[in-house]
Amino acid sequence: MRSFLQKTTLVIALLAAASAVRAAEPAKPDSPVWEHKLTDFSDADYRYAVEQVLQDYEATTGRALVPGAKKKVGLKIYADSGPGLATPFGLVRALIASLEKRGFEKQNIFLVGLNPLRLRLTGYLPSFATGVLPFPGHPVYVLESGKFYDPAWFYDSPLPSRFDPISNDQAVKNAAGGKANTTTEEDRKSFLATPLFLDADFWINLPVYTDHPVLGINGALVNATLWNASNTFRFFKSPATAPAAVAEMAAIPELRESWALTFASLQLYQFIGGPYFNSLYTASEPRLMMSTDPVLIDSLMLERMNAVRKRNGFDPVTDDDARMLDFAQQLGVGSIDTKHVQWRRVNEGK
Repeated sequence: MRSFLQKTTLVIALLAAASAVRAAEPAKPDSPVWEHKLTDFSDADYRYAVEQVLQDYEATTGRALVPGAKKKVGLKIYADSGPGLATPFGLVRALIASLEKRGFEKQNIFLVGLNPLRLRLTGYLPSFATGVLPFPGHPVYVLESGKFYDPAWFYDSPLPSRFDPISNDQAVKNAAGGKANTTTEEDRKSFLATPLFLDADFWINLPVYTDHPVLGINGALVNATLWNASNTFRFFKSPATAPAAVAEMAAIPELRESWALTFASLQLYQFIGGPYFNSLYTASEPRLMMSTDPVLIDSLMLERMNAVRKRNGFDPVTDDDARMLDFAQQLGVGSIDTKHVQWRRVNEGK
């Protein structure tokens, strides 16, 4: 087994090729997109929708979402917009119920989040006042604790300077072995959260959607990459390098091979002013989407967000603003072709 992973970003070359590739016909999607109508976003509503979607996925693909050799499964939640905009609890509870039904034991279904304060403020970690566990029996791995980064697994970028002077630098220091001072070489590295692709049979991505001033859209790809590794806030300084970093990290084979599904609830998403939550610019639709193609899910959500922006008098997010979707398609992560989506609307007409 390979003991380390090193990715060197070829940002300049990738950016230079972008305009030529964008003119080419996008690759047609290989994966369908499952959609299920929701009613009231209750736990029961989510449980029914998730189970119906998973059953149809298993019947269509022939893949059973059951325990394998590792007997564990990870859920990558999103809490990084702060209180008001996080992965819905009902969706997480529904997935847990369906996974337990398929043979996973409670303690082997774990949640992964980035920042301890935002996880606590959104309810994923217990309140200091009550101590009540939101998901008793299910481990919650907090990445910025530094306990879940492996110094042998990292993404190497030519951007040497760290950006977040508090939480992100601490995560780098912890991942580097707890040393008080890191080297320039270590500053270039973004250490990967290994539980999802080393400890689990597979993992499921549960993003929440906002726009993003640097990346265009904050969703499936970003939740799996920049919100899933150390020392990544530095990429947000540059609209030229961040899209390539997201695409290259999403294309890491070990991460992609274990990344089974992406679920996107439209219970609440933000169409402008993101990624920080602002209730004035949120929309809600009674829909749940799922696919194995994160690029396609992001592309579909970008279209929805742009439609809401136009209705409210805001300019749309352009292709140039969301170049990471193009880059991710170039690297084989998925397809941006929303015109040829194979829809599987599980409860059509209900």
